Amino acid sequence: MVAGMALVLLANALLNSGPALAHEIRPAYLEIKETSSNHYALLWRTPLNAGMRLPIVLQLPSGTVNSQPPAVQELTDSLLERRWVDVAGGLAGKRIEFIGLQGTITDVLVRVELLDGRSWTSIVRSSQPWLAITPAPGRLAVARAYALLGIEHILTGLDHLLSVSGLLLLVSGTRRLLLTVSAFTLSRTVTLTLASLGFVHVPAAPVEAVIALSILFVAYEVLKKQENPLTLAQRKPWLVAFSFGLLHGLGFAGGLSAAGLPVGHIPLALGFFSAGVEIGHFSFVAIALVLIALARRWTAKLPSWSARIPPYAIGGVSAYWLIARIAAF
Repeated sequence: MVAGMALVLLANALLNSGPALAHEIRPAYLEIKETSSNHYALLWRTPLNAGMRLPIVLQLPSGTVNSQPPAVQELTDSLLERRWVDVAGGLAGKRIEFIGLQGTITDVLVRVELLDGRSWTSIVRSSQPWLAITPAPGRLAVARAYALLGIEHILTGLDHLLSVSGLLLLVSGTRRLLLTVSAFTLSRTVTLTLASLGFVHVPAAPVEAVIALSILFVAYEVLKKQENPLTLAQRKPWLVAFSFGLLHGLGFAGGLSAAGLPVGHIPLALGFFSAGVEIGHFSFVAIALVLIALARRWTAKLPSWSARIPPYAIGGVSAYWLIARIAAF
């Protein structure tokens, strides 16, 4: 148990983060559809961070003019702008820039659909905050883009990582741990798929509040592990993990929905996004287990009460998130 203190480094770092950082930083999203020669319909979605729009400005190529006034709509987690523009000579070979992206920790997912039927998806990163409109990449490029998005989504999803950390502290034994992690993964994939395809819809705010509550519950169970080993979470942790995985899948689906699924590549994009999520998930688990093994030597010398530090830290952070997310309703 004491060896699990290696995992709580993540929780300690989060004590100084605001509620907006409790969940992953969602990507911005730009959709470009060519509706007629040199005429385009744009959908530009930028995430809101603590109610503030991320400082990213969409800059279209010179020669771009609005064919009708833009329409702006403020959603609960993002700002949505629709534009209809004419671009002299078309967008082919021209560059779209995202001013201010280099000062953030998010990406921009760009979906392009041209009049001749070509379409593709790309990710614009802060290290290169612009996109050149070039011939469409193949299915491999789409798969790669969504796999990377899935990996980034979980590795920046701090509440998801903290939940997995709590499960690692709760479960003893290799077989029980594999069953628990597998149950969490399976249920998360189910709800991610159903929600992304539109079969299930739950508002994001309540989901994120309940996710915080689930982490608080796991922290409580870790504290009571020695005193009461007969609770359901102690006897059948895979059932608890399966239930919580359903919630986390809805949380991931919110990020994927905000990014957008390409209509022509829905199975491919969804499959590789899920694969990317699991790559990030199991990478985190592997690293955490290595840290636990390395920490056992020096944590064995600490007093017995130090074993309560990790669950208290995880519980404190999740309680803060729960209060902040309920207050944001």
